[in-house]
Amino acid sequence: MDRRRWLRLTAGALAGGLAAGCASVAGRRRWEDTFAGIRPARISPERVIRVDVGLRPYRSEGFVVRAESFAGKLLVHNYGHGGGGVTLSWGTADMAADLVTGGGRVGRGREGDVAVIGAGAVGLATARLLQRRGRTVTIYARDLPPDTTSNIAGAQWSPTSVADSLHGPFGVQFEDASRRAHRHFQTLVGPDYGVRWIDNYFLSERPPGIPGYMARIRDLYPELEDLEGDEHPFPTRFARRVVTMFIEPPRYLRALMRDFRVAGGRVVVGEIADRGQLAGLAEPVIVNCTGLGARDLFGDDGVVPVKGQLVVLRPQPELDYLTIGGGRFSRGGSQYMFPRADGVLLGGTFNRGEETLQPNARQTDRILEVHGALFDAMARKVG
Repeated sequence: MDRRRWLRLTAGALAGGLAAGCASVAGRRRWEDTFAGIRPARISPERVIRVDVGLRPYRSEGFVVRAESFAGKLLVHNYGHGGGGVTLSWGTADMAADLVTGGGRVGRGREGDVAVIGAGAVGLATARLLQRRGRTVTIYARDLPPDTTSNIAGAQWSPTSVADSLHGPFGVQFEDASRRAHRHFQTLVGPDYGVRWIDNYFLSERPPGIPGYMARIRDLYPELEDLEGDEHPFPTRFARRVVTMFIEPPRYLRALMRDFRVAGGRVVVGEIADRGQLAGLAEPVIVNCTGLGARDLFGDDGVVPVKGQLVVLRPQPELDYLTIGGGRFSRGGSQYMFPRADGVLLGGTFNRGEETLQPNARQTDRILEVHGALFDAMARKVG
């Protein structure tokens, strides 16, 4: 528990014990008793510092982690994570490393140096785990951080928007990847990697259910509690609080690239245009972490771009919580607020099939409008 949260809970407990007619008498607590330190985000067009757009590599059937022979080499695929790329990166990287080193289903794996294609969150995690297993690794990438899609991800630890269904064999694979990733990220908590635990509030007007992705890994969302009415400071009827990890991509990816280089990793910048060029690489093992690029490089038409647009406001350091949804304020759309050191991120969009990286002005206006309505109403509630 971080110092801010400890102070907030301690202050709330003292206030609750001293106030007349407090929650202990009524049998229910009020939001002031526990969440008095929560302040609303300040939303206005004047606070906007940039608009970020990225394309998620979404597969309706879910991510791919499998091995095959290619041009006399071992080729391991690790791509197609949709909206869960950062979240699942260490989990699917661990699975891919198993296939390389023989801990998976391809027998003894393959000895020798490894080429990792792609330098986003998935590629960097894969490269680092292979280094830890004693392999010499070269990353081949068109773009490096901070110019990758991973750099503009919201990066709350929560494996959402990964597949259309989590039933059947993929559901088992999804759960395995989630659990492995969750454990790896815990070892990175701290300022060096920009990973921290944080409260996350799912806001709604109806009693919240357990979404499918969360049902399979319910134990990875500690301290889950459902709050109603005056039990929370938000202007919606319900607020579900869970504790999740939150990743600051600019700091996190920079730290991973540093670790990769310190461990002797080599980086080659340039685009792998076709499989002939891939076959010509010197390394006998290749791990494909190209994300959306797998569609063209390997002919996987199941990979589709999903455009995400974020409006970034000037940083507001006192914000130390996340919000997902907005109840009636969302007006049928999606929204979330993630405070990072480089700015307050407001989302969101999930436009399947859109490939343009140009911001949509109407989406920007909508995102500002729904968040402005939510946090203005919150300000009135909390005074």
